Amino acid sequence: MATLTLAIEDGLLKEVRRLAIDRDTTVDQMVREFLQSAVRLASDRDAAQARLLSRRYPVEDGISWTREELHER
Repeated sequence: MATLTLAIEDGLLKEVRRLAIDRDTTVDQMVREFLQSAVRLASDRDAAQARLLSRRYPVEDGISWTREELHER
């Protein structure tokens, strides 16, 4: 496991330590969970975007539509 040095304001660190105590955890564990959540969220977003893009209809070469044709009412 790697070590990370983080600069944080004294007041914020004091509040985070209190929060960690209230949650019966450590500041280190809270930071790890936050970073894991951020990575998972980005991964989920990327997967959803890939699914959305895969649903596009295939376009044959030379075929194009005008804006009006696509949004015909």
